[in-house]
Amino acid sequence: MSDQAEPPAIHPEETASQDAATGDGGLLDLALAELRQRRTELLGEINQLEARREQINQEIAGSFAGQSDAIARRLKGFQEYLVGALQDLAAAAEQMELVVQPLVVQPSPLDQPSPGLESGDAGEAAVAPAAAGLFCDDADLVRERLGQFGGQPDFYADPWKLRRTLEPSAASRLEDWFLSQGGRGAQASGGSRSRNALAAAAAIAILGELYGERFQTLVLASQPERLGEWRRGLQDCLGLSRDDFGPASGIVLFERPDALIERADRLEERGELPFIVIDAAEQVIEIPILQFPLWLAFAAGPGEIDAEADLY
Repeated sequence: MSDQAEPPAIHPEETASQDAATGDGGLLDLALAELRQRRTELLGEINQLEARREQINQEIAGSFAGQSDAIARRLKGFQEYLVGALQDLAAAAEQMELVVQPLVVQPSPLDQPSPGLESGDAGEAAVAPAAAGLFCDDADLVRERLGQFGGQPDFYADPWKLRRTLEPSAASRLEDWFLSQGGRGAQASGGSRSRNALAAAAAIAILGELYGERFQTLVLASQPERLGEWRRGLQDCLGLSRDDFGPASGIVLFERPDALIERADRLEERGELPFIVIDAAEQVIEIPILQFPLWLAFAAGPGEIDAEADLY
């Protein structure tokens, strides 16, 4: 017998099993590799499609059709908001009392003949009380304010209050305009546009106490330079700002009488009171202006007219 050990026997079944396991592992790795490769390819295609979609969206947004669609969506949203706002406004208006109490202004007695008086001194004596009818109940207030305006100026008074000292001669003319002419008529010019603006400002301050915000001042001067002087004068005397001069504000400046007359008519239709101030340089007053209950025309003297002619 030989002392050398015999090699272990190899069974065919074990060899086949090992080969099968090795083959299955290789197939699994191959399948996983293919899946990973396919996943990578799909992700790349998805990224390309998303980039293409973004590019198409940008092209649509930049095209007329895209802009039109965006505008249509915005208009639709604004329409829905506007409808809702109007419905809320209508509901609120139904709960409000929209009846405006009319401003009662007596018609000028200058347009009405005095009954029972034919001629002579008796007729002339009756004219002054009749003309003063518009302010006859406020005579004490008018005289008191004109007296106060002649004192020390109140430079820090509230807006629409007189901040300058009114000369006695101007106060006398305003008292005649209020209490003898009933708030409509011509008065002698103070000699300059700034003095006339001061007198008009005093009248505006008194009318503001009597009528509140229910009246509006309309100034007629047929040159922009003259209107500029009126604006600066009234602004200084009443402590106003530029916002107080305009179509919807307290004082409106006009170069043409027809525009002023149209504005005054609209104010009366709304139940408000127009106060018309006519510059001393205006040589002719349109007849329709004379129909309004409050107007003040400054009558320039010969020297003032000549100075205006040389200036303009």
